[in-house]
Amino acid sequence: MDFVKMHGLGNDFVVMAGPFEPSADQVAAWCDRRRGIGADGVLVVTASDGGVRMEYWNADGSPAEMCGNGLRCVARYAVDHAMVDGPEFEVHTAVGVRPVEVRGDGTVRALLGTVTPAEAGPLDVAGYHLEPIRVGNPHAVAFVPDCYSAPVQAVGPVVEGDPHFPERTNVEFATVVSNNRIALRVWERGVGETLACGTGAAATAAVAHRDGLTDARVTVELPGGPLVVEVAEDGVWIEGPAEAVFRGSL
Repeated sequence: MDFVKMHGLGNDFVVMAGPFEPSADQVAAWCDRRRGIGADGVLVVTASDGGVRMEYWNADGSPAEMCGNGLRCVARYAVDHAMVDGPEFEVHTAVGVRPVEVRGDGTVRALLGTVTPAEAGPLDVAGYHLEPIRVGNPHAVAFVPDCYSAPVQAVGPVVEGDPHFPERTNVEFATVVSNNRIALRVWERGVGETLACGTGAAATAAVAHRDGLTDARVTVELPGGPLVVEVAEDGVWIEGPAEAVFRGSL
């Protein structure tokens, strides 16, 4: 079985053509960074209705509803493998159809959909004030004075598994730098801290704009690099790179 190792700002994936549904054990083995390929998750891309269908599993083998950097990698994979007719098409996901545009410079613009408040509501966990919110998948956003010194590795797993989040949650530690710039670190559900998280950046930008902290269009500075996020009437858009690293066979 052929695969492509891809990443969006260092958030990396094993990407393969479907239809195919790997087992949780297979996903965990492939994502192992010492004994496998090494990745934050596995993406399966299948041709579907003039576009493609995207399925995603976290590194621990658990399925996830959406992945923003993964969505951009799926779009780039579909174009590179001639699975679609042009650079603009739709990706079918577990949370709905998402339009994407693959640009000539390799960057991808993608709609993540509507951002909605989560049922838990604002709450305090482990000493942090959290804004639970959904971007297809669950997030809990905390604004902190300096995200670079935040104890992400210690607090992230505590919040992820808190009883207020029955599905577990991704956790954002964000610092508003200016009206058009946010610094961000993310603890991802089922993965750990990653170099970038597209849905996490979207969730953070949406909350910051809602609360009057930033403009509708911001650059989110992640450890893996900058991601442009735009809060629009039809939902939240992200713009950033999607790159192939190497190809192989399992």
